[in-house]
Amino acid sequence: MTEESSTAIPAKPLAFRHPMRSLSGRLAGVGSIKIVTIGSSTTAGEGGIVPYPQRLENALRERYPGRNFDVLNRGVGGEEAPDEVKRMQRDVIDDRPSVVIWQVGTNAAWKGQDLAAVAKSIADGLQMLSQLGADVILMDVQYVPALLVPGKRQAAERIVDLIATAAERATFPVNVFQRYDLMRRWHDTECISFDRIVDSGDGDRLHHSDWSARRMAEALADTMVIAAARTT
Repeated sequence: MTEESSTAIPAKPLAFRHPMRSLSGRLAGVGSIKIVTIGSSTTAGEGGIVPYPQRLENALRERYPGRNFDVLNRGVGGEEAPDEVKRMQRDVIDDRPSVVIWQVGTNAAWKGQDLAAVAKSIADGLQMLSQLGADVILMDVQYVPALLVPGKRQAAERIVDLIATAAERATFPVNVFQRYDLMRRWHDTECISFDRIVDSGDGDRLHHSDWSARRMAEALADTMVIAAARTT
């Protein structure tokens, strides 16, 4: 089966565990809806690829005609949770967003960092965000060749589990956008090649291509729309 095969089963993201009550409330009112994204290069952008936050803003405006979404990009390439927690107050909380999307974990697996320490920082960051009353989404790592080589895959899958555990143990509802699972199904179920998924100019084979950044943003927008419409 090839990428162009019409018989490939489209891979859809797994639904969020919790409804997005903050987003739902803002949609019921008027005015701009503020979303803050924080993370590393997936968020900040890499290699000339338009990053997902800008694409998400456009996707949400398409799905909610007449509503204005202001998606603020607080990504810094190369960072991980311990770095991001240090700027969480200034770069996220002080903006008082309705939704926070925290993309986390990739550099922990890629750079061989202490995963337990990173998980502790994620828990600390979530505790800080609990004061906001915002919908919080954790985005886990990408399924790409750089994280599938021996010595990296185990770390990638471990940090995916630790991110899920941090969300489950948080003192307030936290959703997880399961990027690793979604991208794995692009590759394994839809038979999309890594040459299409990964930026062709990235020698590390780590970062999103234009195609996958766009598709990820659209999948995230669709998942948010469904969660905002839920009551339970």
